[in-house]
Amino acid sequence: MRLHKLTVCAFGPFAGTETVDFDRLGDGGLFLIHGPTGAGKTSVLDAVCFALYGQVPGVREAARSLRSNHAAATTAPEVTLELTVGGRRLHIRRSPSWQRPKKRGTGTTEEKAKVVVQERGRDSWQPVTNRPDEAGQFIKDRIGLSPAQFCQVVLLPQGDFARFLRADAKQRRTDLERIFAAGVFTKVEDWLADRARTLGQEAGRAEAAVGQTAGLVAEVG
Repeated sequence: MRLHKLTVCAFGPFAGTETVDFDRLGDGGLFLIHGPTGAGKTSVLDAVCFALYGQVPGVREAARSLRSNHAAATTAPEVTLELTVGGRRLHIRRSPSWQRPKKRGTGTTEEKAKVVVQERGRDSWQPVTNRPDEAGQFIKDRIGLSPAQFCQVVLLPQGDFARFLRADAKQRRTDLERIFAAGVFTKVEDWLADRARTLGQEAGRAEAAVGQTAGLVAEVG
């Protein structure tokens, strides 16, 4: 998976519109997201996770709202992510649910969560889905990880890396096999074990047949 561009608006601590050009950062190889406490480092990772799965890691998912408290009352929260995964260029635009001022009268009304997923064709972006449930399954199938697995082994948010290290061997093996697509090696291992059992059974039957034949020859002699 390769991230190309992330744009956030009224999301987390970002009151306005901010863009992270990962392609430009990636030109230098590895890059580091750093800054003082409260600068929004974790929120950048939250935005990536939200764009992909419609949720953020850890306890922050229980927050009352993902919309920035510093944004103008009428500004809609939105996260846009462009990425390539499995050789397919995708464009995802998500908005969390939020309370917007009523167009008439006083008070607020709820805007439902929205998502639009597109895939780059030869000449233009082609629609994939605008249904949250379908978008979640589509992204999960492309990446090969559930939201929990993605947060645990890809983003590794603060505090969650220790949880990964404390996981039992079976769980770590399952997670790492999904990350490195090691399932094919497991299948080869299973095939070899099954083949060994089959050949062992055939050898046993052949040995028994030889013994039986030798016994008959001995009787005749």
